[in-house]
Amino acid sequence: MKILHTSDWHLGQNFFTKSRKKEHQGFLQWLLDQVQKQSIDAVIIAGDVFDTGSPPSYAREIYNQFVVDLNRLGCALLVLGGNHDSVSMLNESKALLACLNTHVVANTHEGVEDQVITINDRNGEAGAIVCAVPFVRPRDVVQSMAGESSLDKKYALGEAIQAHYESLYQCAQRRQADLQAQTQRKIPIIGTGHLTAVGVTASESVRDIYIGTLEAFDASAFPPVDYMALGHIHRPQIVAKSESIRYCGSPIPLSFDEVKGNGQQEGGVVYSNKQVVIVEFTEHEKRIQPLSIPLFQPMSVIKGSLESIENQLLQFKDTQQTTWLCIQVEIDDYLSDLQPRIQALTDGYNVEVLQLRRLRSARSQALSQTSNETLSELSPFDVFEKRLQLEVFEGDASIARKDHMVKQFKKIVDDVENMGEAK
Repeated sequence: MKILHTSDWHLGQNFFTKSRKKEHQGFLQWLLDQVQKQSIDAVIIAGDVFDTGSPPSYAREIYNQFVVDLNRLGCALLVLGGNHDSVSMLNESKALLACLNTHVVANTHEGVEDQVITINDRNGEAGAIVCAVPFVRPRDVVQSMAGESSLDKKYALGEAIQAHYESLYQCAQRRQADLQAQTQRKIPIIGTGHLTAVGVTASESVRDIYIGTLEAFDASAFPPVDYMALGHIHRPQIVAKSESIRYCGSPIPLSFDEVKGNGQQEGGVVYSNKQVVIVEFTEHEKRIQPLSIPLFQPMSVIKGSLESIENQLLQFKDTQQTTWLCIQVEIDDYLSDLQPRIQALTDGYNVEVLQLRRLRSARSQALSQTSNETLSELSPFDVFEKRLQLEVFEGDASIARKDHMVKQFKKIVDDVENMGEAK
Protein backbone atom coordinates (compact mmCIF):
# COMPACT_ATOMS: atom_id res chain seq x y z
CA MET A 1 0.00 0.00 0.00
CA LYS A 2 1.45 3.37 -1.06
CA ILE A 3 0.02 6.57 0.40
CA LEU A 4 0.92 10.12 -0.59
CA HIS A 5 0.57 12.71 2.17
CA THR A 6 0.01 16.35 1.18
CA SER A 7 -1.68 19.34 2.83
CA ASP A 8 -2.25 23.09 2.89
CA TRP A 9 -2.87 23.68 -0.80
CA HIS A 10 -4.68 26.97 -0.10
CA LEU A 11 -6.28 27.02 -3.54
CA GLY A 12 -7.46 30.52 -4.40
CA GLN A 13 -4.78 32.35 -2.42
CA ASN A 14 -3.78 35.85 -3.52
CA PHE A 15 -0.17 36.67 -2.72
CA PHE A 16 0.34 40.45 -2.56
CA THR A 17 -2.44 40.68 -5.19
CA LYS A 18 -0.80 37.92 -7.30
CA SER A 19 -2.91 34.87 -8.20
CA ARG A 20 -1.37 31.45 -7.48
CA LYS A 21 -3.54 29.75 -10.10
CA LYS A 22 -0.69 28.75 -12.44
CA GLU A 23 1.42 27.49 -9.56
CA HIS A 24 -1.41 25.35 -8.22
CA GLN A 25 -2.20 24.00 -11.68
CA GLY A 26 1.47 23.12 -12.14
CA PHE A 27 1.60 21.39 -8.75
CA LEU A 28 -1.59 19.37 -9.32
CA GLN A 29 -0.39 18.17 -12.72
CA TRP A 30 2.96 17.20 -11.18
CA LEU A 31 1.09 15.40 -8.39
CA LEU A 32 -0.98 13.40 -10.88
CA ASP A 33 2.23 12.46 -12.72
CA GLN A 34 3.76 11.22 -9.45
CA VAL A 35 0.67 9.18 -8.60
CA GLN A 36 1.02 7.40 -11.92
CA LYS A 37 4.81 7.10 -11.82
CA GLN A 38 5.00 5.93 -8.19
CA SER A 39 1.85 3.72 -8.37
CA ILE A 40 0.24 5.56 -5.45
CA ASP A 41 -2.85 3.83 -4.02
CA ALA A 42 -4.26 6.77 -2.04
CA VAL A 43 -3.69 10.51 -1.56
CA ILE A 44 -4.41 12.16 1.80
CA ILE A 45 -4.93 15.95 1.89
CA ALA A 46 -4.51 16.89 5.57
CA GLY A 47 -6.60 20.08 5.54
CA ASP A 48 -6.71 23.59 4.06
CA VAL A 49 -7.60 22.57 0.55
CA PHE A 50 -8.79 26.14 -0.02
CA ASP A 51 -7.49 29.45 1.27
CA THR A 52 -10.90 30.82 2.30
CA GLY A 53 -14.36 29.53 3.06
CA SER A 54 -15.60 31.14 -0.16
CA PRO A 55 -12.89 30.37 -2.72
CA PRO A 56 -13.02 31.77 -6.28
CA SER A 57 -14.68 29.64 -8.91
CA TYR A 58 -11.38 28.74 -10.61
CA ALA A 59 -10.13 27.22 -7.33
CA ARG A 60 -13.19 24.99 -7.07
CA GLU A 61 -12.82 24.06 -10.73
CA ILE A 62 -9.22 22.86 -10.46
CA TYR A 63 -10.08 20.97 -7.24
CA ASN A 64 -12.97 19.17 -8.94
CA GLN A 65 -10.86 18.44 -12.02
CA PHE A 66 -8.14 16.96 -9.83
CA VAL A 67 -10.66 14.60 -8.19
CA VAL A 68 -11.84 13.41 -11.63
CA ASP A 69 -8.29 12.98 -12.97
CA LEU A 70 -7.13 11.13 -9.85
CA ASN A 71 -10.08 8.73 -10.07
CA ARG A 72 -9.13 7.93 -13.66
CA LEU A 73 -5.73 6.81 -12.36
CA GLY A 74 -7.39 4.33 -10.00
CA CYS A 75 -6.20 6.20 -6.91
CA ALA A 76 -8.31 6.84 -3.80
CA LEU A 77 -8.52 10.30 -2.23
CA LEU A 78 -9.16 11.38 1.37
CA VAL A 79 -9.94 15.09 1.86
CA LEU A 80 -9.85 16.56 5.37
CA GLY A 81 -11.17 19.98 6.32
CA GLY A 82 -8.76 22.57 7.68
CA ASN A 83 -9.26 25.79 9.62
CA HIS A 84 -9.39 27.74 6.32
CA ASP A 85 -11.96 25.41 4.76
CA SER A 86 -15.73 25.85 4.91
CA VAL A 87 -17.42 22.75 6.35
CA SER A 88 -20.61 23.36 4.38
CA MET A 89 -18.73 23.94 1.13
CA LEU A 90 -16.73 20.71 1.43
CA ASN A 91 -19.82 18.78 2.44
CA GLU A 92 -21.97 20.04 -0.44
CA SER A 93 -20.12 17.76 -2.91
CA LYS A 94 -19.33 14.95 -0.45
CA ALA A 95 -21.95 12.48 -1.75
CA LEU A 96 -21.04 13.19 -5.37
CA LEU A 97 -17.31 12.76 -4.79
CA ALA A 98 -17.94 9.48 -2.97
CA CYS A 99 -18.84 8.07 -6.40
CA LEU A 100 -15.32 9.00 -7.53
CA ASN A 101 -13.52 7.03 -4.80
CA THR A 102 -13.11 10.20 -2.72
CA HIS A 103 -13.79 10.41 1.01
CA VAL A 104 -14.48 13.85 2.51
CA VAL A 105 -14.32 14.49 6.26
CA ALA A 106 -15.00 18.19 6.73
CA ASN A 107 -15.42 18.30 10.51
CA THR A 108 -15.53 16.17 13.63
CA HIS A 109 -18.86 14.82 14.82
CA GLU A 110 -20.38 12.07 16.95
CA GLY A 111 -20.37 9.43 14.19
CA VAL A 112 -17.10 7.71 15.09
CA GLU A 113 -17.60 4.93 12.52
CA ASP A 114 -17.91 7.51 9.73
CA GLN A 115 -14.52 8.97 10.64
CA VAL A 116 -12.69 5.64 10.56
CA ILE A 117 -12.20 4.96 6.86
CA THR A 118 -10.91 1.82 5.19
CA ILE A 119 -8.99 2.71 2.04
CA ASN A 120 -8.53 0.09 -0.65
CA ASP A 121 -5.46 -0.37 -2.80
CA ARG A 122 -5.46 -0.49 -6.59
CA ASN A 123 -6.54 -4.13 -6.48
CA GLY A 124 -9.66 -3.29 -4.48
CA GLU A 125 -8.33 -4.89 -1.29
CA ALA A 126 -8.19 -3.18 2.12
CA GLY A 127 -4.85 -1.40 2.31
CA ALA A 128 -5.09 1.01 5.25
CA ILE A 129 -7.44 2.12 8.02
CA VAL A 130 -7.49 5.89 8.59
CA CYS A 131 -8.53 7.70 11.75
CA ALA A 132 -9.67 10.70 9.72
CA VAL A 133 -9.38 13.73 12.00
CA PRO A 134 -9.79 17.16 10.32
CA PHE A 135 -9.36 20.53 12.02
CA VAL A 136 -11.05 20.16 15.40
CA ARG A 137 -13.28 23.08 16.26
CA PRO A 138 -13.69 23.39 20.04
CA ARG A 139 -17.50 23.48 19.82
CA ASP A 140 -17.46 20.05 18.14
CA VAL A 141 -15.74 18.25 21.01
CA VAL A 142 -16.22 20.26 24.21
CA GLN A 143 -18.92 22.34 25.88
CA SER A 144 -18.05 25.53 27.73
CA MET A 145 -18.94 25.62 31.41
CA ALA A 146 -19.87 28.72 33.37
CA GLY A 147 -17.04 30.06 35.50
CA GLU A 148 -14.26 28.30 33.58
CA SER A 149 -10.92 30.06 33.44
CA SER A 150 -8.88 30.22 30.23
CA LEU A 151 -6.56 27.57 31.72
CA ASP A 152 -9.55 25.29 32.43
CA LYS A 153 -10.72 25.68 28.84
CA LYS A 154 -7.24 24.89 27.55
CA TYR A 155 -7.03 21.64 29.51
CA ALA A 156 -10.59 20.68 28.64
CA LEU A 157 -9.97 21.14 24.92
CA GLY A 158 -6.70 19.21 25.01
CA GLU A 159 -8.35 16.31 26.84
CA ALA A 160 -11.34 16.35 24.48
CA ILE A 161 -9.12 16.16 21.38
CA GLN A 162 -7.10 13.33 22.95
CA ALA A 163 -10.32 11.47 23.82
CA HIS A 164 -11.56 11.90 20.25
CA TYR A 165 -8.36 10.41 18.85
CA GLU A 166 -8.58 7.53 21.32
CA SER A 167 -12.18 6.69 20.41
CA LEU A 168 -11.29 6.62 16.70
CA TYR A 169 -8.18 4.52 17.37
CA GLN A 170 -10.15 1.94 19.35
CA CYS A 171 -12.67 1.71 16.51
CA ALA A 172 -9.80 1.33 14.03
CA GLN A 173 -8.25 -1.46 16.09
CA ARG A 174 -11.55 -3.39 16.09
CA ARG A 175 -11.80 -3.00 12.33
CA GLN A 176 -8.15 -4.04 11.96
CA ALA A 177 -8.84 -7.25 13.91
CA ASP A 178 -11.87 -8.06 11.75
CA LEU A 179 -9.94 -7.49 8.52
CA GLN A 180 -6.98 -9.52 9.76
CA ALA A 181 -9.30 -12.47 10.45
CA GLN A 182 -10.63 -12.20 6.89
CA THR A 183 -7.42 -11.50 4.97
CA GLN A 184 -4.72 -12.95 7.24
CA ARG A 185 -2.92 -9.59 6.88
CA LYS A 186 -2.37 -6.85 9.45
CA ILE A 187 -3.71 -3.65 7.91
CA PRO A 188 -1.80 -0.48 8.98
CA ILE A 189 -3.61 2.26 10.89
CA ILE A 190 -2.99 5.88 9.88
CA GLY A 191 -3.92 8.98 11.85
CA THR A 192 -4.45 12.51 10.55
CA GLY A 193 -4.71 15.95 12.08
CA HIS A 194 -4.85 19.63 11.24
CA LEU A 195 -3.39 21.45 14.23
CA THR A 196 -0.22 22.80 15.79
CA ALA A 197 1.86 20.21 17.61
CA VAL A 198 4.19 21.24 20.44
CA GLY A 199 7.65 22.27 19.29
CA VAL A 200 7.05 22.80 15.56
CA THR A 201 8.50 25.64 13.48
CA ALA A 202 5.77 27.77 11.91
CA SER A 203 5.95 30.51 9.28
CA GLU A 204 4.35 33.93 8.78
CA SER A 205 1.53 32.49 6.67
CA VAL A 206 0.28 30.15 9.44
CA ARG A 207 -2.58 31.48 11.51
CA ASP A 208 -2.93 30.54 15.18
CA ILE A 209 -5.95 28.29 15.43
CA TYR A 210 -6.57 27.88 19.16
CA ILE A 211 -6.24 31.48 20.26
CA GLY A 212 -7.12 31.89 23.93
CA THR A 213 -7.34 28.17 24.64
CA LEU A 214 -5.03 25.49 23.24
CA GLU A 215 -2.05 26.90 21.36
CA ALA A 216 -0.42 23.53 20.64
CA PHE A 217 -1.24 19.84 21.05
CA ASP A 218 1.18 17.50 22.81
CA ALA A 219 2.34 14.87 20.30
CA SER A 220 2.58 12.27 23.10
CA ALA A 221 -1.25 12.36 23.19
CA PHE A 222 -1.51 11.00 19.64
CA PRO A 223 -2.48 7.31 19.51
CA PRO A 224 0.29 4.84 18.49
CA VAL A 225 -0.70 4.69 14.81
CA ASP A 226 1.65 3.48 12.08
CA TYR A 227 1.84 6.95 10.52
CA MET A 228 0.46 10.36 11.51
CA ALA A 229 -0.25 12.67 8.53
CA LEU A 230 -0.47 16.25 9.81
CA GLY A 231 -1.41 19.56 8.22
CA HIS A 232 -1.56 23.27 9.16
CA ILE A 233 2.19 23.96 9.51
CA HIS A 234 3.64 25.01 6.15
CA ARG A 235 7.24 23.92 6.75
CA PRO A 236 7.88 20.18 6.25
CA GLN A 237 9.16 18.61 9.49
CA ILE A 238 8.99 15.61 11.78
CA VAL A 239 7.34 15.94 15.19
CA ALA A 240 8.66 14.79 18.57
CA LYS A 241 11.71 13.23 16.86
CA SER A 242 9.43 10.58 15.36
CA GLU A 243 9.85 9.79 11.65
CA SER A 244 6.24 8.55 11.63
CA ILE A 245 4.68 11.85 12.80
CA ARG A 246 5.08 14.44 10.05
CA TYR A 247 4.00 17.71 8.58
CA CYS A 248 4.50 17.54 4.82
CA GLY A 249 4.09 21.32 4.54
CA SER A 250 2.42 23.40 1.83
CA PRO A 251 3.25 22.59 -1.82
CA ILE A 252 4.15 26.21 -2.67
CA PRO A 253 5.63 28.99 -0.50
CA LEU A 254 2.74 30.90 1.07
CA SER A 255 4.95 33.61 2.57
CA PHE A 256 8.45 34.88 1.82
CA ASP A 257 9.90 33.45 5.01
CA GLU A 258 9.20 29.96 3.58
CA VAL A 259 11.61 30.65 0.70
CA LYS A 260 15.12 29.21 0.98
CA GLY A 261 17.57 30.10 -1.76
CA ASN A 262 16.57 29.87 -5.40
CA GLY A 263 15.88 26.13 -5.47
CA GLN A 264 18.06 23.17 -6.43
CA GLN A 265 18.38 22.10 -10.03
CA GLU A 266 18.34 18.46 -11.06
CA GLY A 267 17.90 17.09 -14.56
CA GLY A 268 16.87 20.49 -15.88
CA VAL A 269 14.14 20.88 -13.22
CA VAL A 270 14.43 23.40 -10.37
CA TYR A 271 13.08 22.02 -7.08
CA SER A 272 11.87 24.06 -4.11
CA ASN A 273 12.31 23.20 -0.45
CA LYS A 274 8.69 21.99 -0.48
CA GLN A 275 7.67 18.34 -0.44
CA VAL A 276 5.03 15.66 -0.27
CA VAL A 277 5.60 12.44 1.69
CA ILE A 278 5.18 8.92 0.30
CA VAL A 279 4.53 6.21 2.88
CA GLU A 280 4.77 2.61 1.67
CA PHE A 281 3.60 -0.34 3.75
CA THR A 282 4.77 -3.82 2.83
CA GLU A 283 4.25 -7.07 4.68
CA HIS A 284 7.41 -6.65 6.73
CA GLU A 285 8.35 -2.96 6.72
CA LYS A 286 7.35 0.68 6.36
CA ARG A 287 9.18 3.13 4.10
CA ILE A 288 8.83 6.91 4.41
CA GLN A 289 10.14 8.94 1.47
CA PRO A 290 9.88 12.76 1.18
CA LEU A 291 9.56 13.86 -2.46
CA SER A 292 10.70 17.36 -3.47
CA ILE A 293 8.24 19.52 -5.42
CA PRO A 294 9.38 21.53 -8.47
CA LEU A 295 9.51 25.31 -8.18
CA PHE A 296 6.67 26.71 -10.28
CA GLN A 297 7.21 30.40 -9.49
CA PRO A 298 10.70 31.75 -8.64
CA MET A 299 10.69 33.69 -5.37
CA SER A 300 13.60 35.17 -3.47
CA VAL A 301 14.47 37.27 -0.42
CA ILE A 302 17.43 39.64 -0.61
CA LYS A 303 18.55 41.94 2.17
CA GLY A 304 21.31 44.36 3.09
CA SER A 305 22.35 47.90 2.25
CA LEU A 306 21.40 49.43 -1.10
CA GLU A 307 24.91 48.69 -2.38
CA SER A 308 24.65 45.06 -1.32
CA ILE A 309 21.17 44.73 -2.83
CA GLU A 310 22.45 46.17 -6.11
CA ASN A 311 25.12 43.45 -6.25
CA GLN A 312 22.66 40.69 -5.32
CA LEU A 313 20.34 41.72 -8.15
CA LEU A 314 23.00 40.66 -10.67
CA GLN A 315 21.92 37.03 -10.22
CA PHE A 316 18.64 37.88 -11.99
CA LYS A 317 20.31 39.48 -15.03
CA ASP A 318 19.56 36.74 -17.58
CA THR A 319 16.66 34.87 -15.95
CA GLN A 320 13.81 33.83 -18.26
CA GLN A 321 11.02 33.66 -15.68
CA THR A 322 10.05 36.66 -13.57
CA THR A 323 11.16 36.32 -9.95
CA TRP A 324 8.99 37.66 -7.13
CA LEU A 325 11.15 39.51 -4.63
CA CYS A 326 11.02 40.50 -0.99
CA ILE A 327 13.67 43.17 -0.40
CA GLN A 328 14.73 43.94 3.16
CA VAL A 329 16.77 47.12 3.48
CA GLU A 330 19.34 47.52 6.24
CA ILE A 331 21.53 50.57 7.10
CA ASP A 332 19.85 52.74 4.40
CA ASP A 333 16.40 52.05 5.86
CA TYR A 334 16.04 55.66 7.03
CA LEU A 335 15.80 57.05 3.48
CA SER A 336 12.45 58.67 2.71
CA ASP A 337 12.74 57.93 -1.03
CA LEU A 338 13.53 54.24 -0.55
CA GLN A 339 10.81 52.95 -2.86
CA PRO A 340 11.88 54.90 -5.98
CA ARG A 341 15.52 53.98 -5.28
CA ILE A 342 14.63 50.27 -5.22
CA GLN A 343 12.59 50.69 -8.39
CA ALA A 344 15.58 52.26 -10.12
CA LEU A 345 17.87 49.43 -8.95
CA THR A 346 15.53 46.72 -10.26
CA ASP A 347 14.92 48.31 -13.67
CA GLY A 348 16.32 46.08 -16.38
CA TYR A 349 16.01 42.88 -14.33
CA ASN A 350 13.29 40.27 -14.77
CA VAL A 351 12.00 40.73 -11.20
CA GLU A 352 8.93 42.09 -9.48
CA VAL A 353 9.21 43.51 -5.98
CA LEU A 354 6.16 42.34 -4.05
CA GLN A 355 7.37 43.29 -0.58
CA LEU A 356 9.74 46.06 0.57
CA ARG A 357 10.70 46.04 4.23
CA ARG A 358 12.82 48.37 6.32
CA LEU A 359 14.95 46.47 8.84
CA ARG A 360 15.19 49.47 11.11
CA SER A 361 18.34 49.81 13.18
CA ALA A 362 16.27 51.77 15.70
CA ARG A 363 14.15 48.66 16.23
CA SER A 364 16.98 46.67 17.82
CA GLN A 365 18.02 49.66 19.95
CA ALA A 366 14.49 50.18 21.23
CA LEU A 367 14.05 46.51 22.03
CA SER A 368 17.43 46.40 23.77
CA GLN A 369 16.53 49.41 25.89
CA THR A 370 13.09 48.01 26.74
CA SER A 371 14.61 44.71 27.90
CA ASN A 372 16.54 46.64 30.59
CA GLU A 373 13.40 48.40 31.83
CA THR A 374 10.54 47.01 33.84
CA LEU A 375 6.89 47.84 33.27
CA SER A 376 6.77 49.53 36.66
CA GLU A 377 9.23 52.12 35.32
CA LEU A 378 7.09 52.90 32.27
CA SER A 379 3.76 54.64 31.93
CA PRO A 380 1.19 53.24 29.45
CA PHE A 381 2.01 56.15 27.15
CA ASP A 382 5.76 55.33 27.34
CA VAL A 383 5.01 51.79 26.16
CA PHE A 384 2.77 53.11 23.38
CA GLU A 385 5.44 55.56 22.18
CA LYS A 386 8.08 52.80 22.12
CA ARG A 387 5.77 50.70 19.96
CA LEU A 388 5.20 53.62 17.57
CA GLN A 389 8.97 54.01 17.16
CA LEU A 390 9.04 50.62 15.44
CA GLU A 391 6.75 51.88 12.67
CA VAL A 392 7.46 54.07 9.65
CA PHE A 393 5.17 57.09 9.06
CA GLU A 394 5.88 58.84 5.76
CA GLY A 395 3.77 61.48 4.04
CA ASP A 396 1.11 63.85 5.36
CA ALA A 397 -1.66 61.22 5.50
CA SER A 398 0.47 58.76 7.44
CA ILE A 399 1.67 61.38 9.93
CA ALA A 400 -1.91 62.55 10.44
CA ARG A 401 -2.92 58.95 11.16
CA LYS A 402 -0.14 58.72 13.75
CA ASP A 403 -1.33 61.94 15.45
CA HIS A 404 -4.88 60.59 15.53
CA MET A 405 -3.68 57.32 17.11
CA VAL A 406 -1.76 59.23 19.78
CA LYS A 407 -4.81 61.38 20.64
CA GLN A 408 -7.10 58.34 20.78
CA PHE A 409 -4.70 56.40 23.00
CA LYS A 410 -4.30 59.34 25.37
CA LYS A 411 -8.09 59.63 25.60
CA ILE A 412 -8.43 55.92 26.40
CA VAL A 413 -5.76 56.13 29.14
CA ASP A 414 -7.42 59.22 30.65
CA ASP A 415 -10.82 57.49 30.65
CA VAL A 416 -9.41 54.36 32.37
CA GLU A 417 -7.58 56.46 34.99
CA ASN A 418 -10.74 58.51 35.67
CA MET A 419 -12.77 55.31 36.14
CA GLY A 420 -10.20 54.11 38.67
CA GLU A 421 -10.39 57.38 40.63
CA ALA A 422 -14.19 57.24 40.61
CA LYS A 423 -14.13 53.83 42.31
